[in-house]
Amino acid sequence: MSAQPDREALLQEFSAHLDAAQTLDAIHELKIAWVGRKGRLTHQLKELGQMSIEDRRVFGPILNQLKLHMDQALTSKELTFIRLVQQETLEQDTLDITLPGGVQTMGRIHPLMQVMESLVTIFRSLGFVVADGPEIESEFHNFEALNVPADHPARDMQDTFYIERGIHQLTLPNVQDRAATREGTLLRTHTSPVQVRVMEKFTPPLAVIVPGRVYRHEAQDATHSATFHQLEGLLVDKNVSFAELKGTLARFAQLFFAPNVKTRFRPSFFPFTEPSAQIDVSCMICNGAGCRICKNSGWIELMGAGMVNPNVFKAVGYDPGLYSGFAFGMGVERLAMIKYGVDDLRAFYENDIRFLDQF
Repeated sequence: MSAQPDREALLQEFSAHLDAAQTLDAIHELKIAWVGRKGRLTHQLKELGQMSIEDRRVFGPILNQLKLHMDQALTSKELTFIRLVQQETLEQDTLDITLPGGVQTMGRIHPLMQVMESLVTIFRSLGFVVADGPEIESEFHNFEALNVPADHPARDMQDTFYIERGIHQLTLPNVQDRAATREGTLLRTHTSPVQVRVMEKFTPPLAVIVPGRVYRHEAQDATHSATFHQLEGLLVDKNVSFAELKGTLARFAQLFFAPNVKTRFRPSFFPFTEPSAQIDVSCMICNGAGCRICKNSGWIELMGAGMVNPNVFKAVGYDPGLYSGFAFGMGVERLAMIKYGVDDLRAFYENDIRFLDQF
């Protein structure tokens, strides 16, 4: 051995280094430097093999005691620092149970869906059932079966999103003339095609409502959108009169808006109804006196309606001499705007929490 170990000198030097170590990283480095595989004390223990038997008997126990002392001292100080770190972490993460709890905001149904659910509930109470159909439609169901001719402006590309064009086989129940015709595939421009599909499948009497999303090629502004929602209704039976249409929609307006609301029917035109009417309701803001909302007219335009055109019945195989019926259609966004006094439909789609929290 090149030099005999000086126990006191080693202890003093180690103690000085241990006192200077004030972080866990410093303690780990000290452990490596003194008792690690290549540490100073480990090196001296390896050199015992070069000493005589008498010297090994003297210095072996001294080095082993030093190693045990250093291991214990390092472990003790390391545990002390670990506890300090844990205490600091606990103090930072401590939950003060005396503080008031956080308010959890509950989610809610979108205002448009609230209106849609209200419409469905009202018409169900009036005896209608809900029907559904595809949003990707054929020209036949979207236009031709609804008495919209090929040269009608609504069939222009500026109003309709066409997907593809091709040859489709039309198979209509109770219709002898079944032939292939050229028609396109499109995103439905109204929910009325579902009425056609219902009449193709079922025989009268029937009363259905069709809520759903529709698409039109329009620039978005305060009152228009390329995607919006409609609810359409259809009632078909024997001897259905315009008076029943008026009674149904007047009752709907009272249930949806207020018991004292009034309805007004004005002549209009729709290809799929004849006669047709535009339905207005008395302004709920001014009670018909005239205000900004109703443009000082006392009335607010609500929806279109009318008696089903005989050509629509012929397209689905119904006998127009035997059956009659009425149909109506309304925009859900428009109803929501009227009911809640919103003057820009884009507000329903911008997901502004400050706006949505009002409903």
